[in-house]
Amino acid sequence: MIYQGGDLEKCCRDPIYLRVPFLESGGPGTPSAAQDAPACGPAAPDSAGSEGEGEAGQVPRVVYVARNAKDVAVSYYYFCKMAKLHPDPCTWDSFLEKFMDSKGGPDCSEEGLSEGRSANLRLYCCLLSPSLVSYGSRYQHVQAWWELSCTHPVLCLFYEDMKEDPKRETEKILEFVGCSLPAETVDLIVQYTSFQEMRKNPMTDSTTLDPEHVDHTVSPFMRKGMVGDWKSTFTVAQNEHFDAHYAEKMASCSLPFRWQL
Repeated sequence: MIYQGGDLEKCCRDPIYLRVPFLESGGPGTPSAAQDAPACGPAAPDSAGSEGEGEAGQVPRVVYVARNAKDVAVSYYYFCKMAKLHPDPCTWDSFLEKFMDSKGGPDCSEEGLSEGRSANLRLYCCLLSPSLVSYGSRYQHVQAWWELSCTHPVLCLFYEDMKEDPKRETEKILEFVGCSLPAETVDLIVQYTSFQEMRKNPMTDSTTLDPEHVDHTVSPFMRKGMVGDWKSTFTVAQNEHFDAHYAEKMASCSLPFRWQL
């Protein structure tokens, strides 16, 4: 909506997955948008992009949105139940263990990339492995991007902040991309990018996807959008186990996540 100047009609011409293609998604024989796009991400596990410059020597700008790990785990569990490309996540308890321990699948290291291995092929293998959580370690992913934001044009936003004050976070994006819009247009963008509005918009809630790929009867694509709803899924024992594991994995990282508002 920012690049369309808040024009709702233009934003509703196509589903969001066509207007904003997935840069890091694809399987064997299926090219990804990243192959034809300027390099836009760190050469870190689970990112198909690499450091580099775009056209005319311009370094691409990246907006990276992170969310607290407990809400991510719950949301991801229901997403995997809905999205048929992913292996059946089975029980919540078993999925949580995989989420905590996942190392990203077969050879998702930088060494694997340097050997010329196809990032998309490795991603495809990760998606089809029932013993792994797709896309690898969540801990590695957020830490790699957080570190990159210190040296590259990467704006790290947090889901919790976006829920708390969406206008403030929208203005951060506007400043980051060098865009100035009238106050009333910013208010319109804030209104129509709210979770409630996007959930009832068929161009953003993914109900236009082929039922062969997603099953909205199992779980809606846009489920709750709440901060701290992990409490309705985690048991006390699971929460204590997760906290200990999280403290170990994130000990060296200064990422300021909030578990509730």
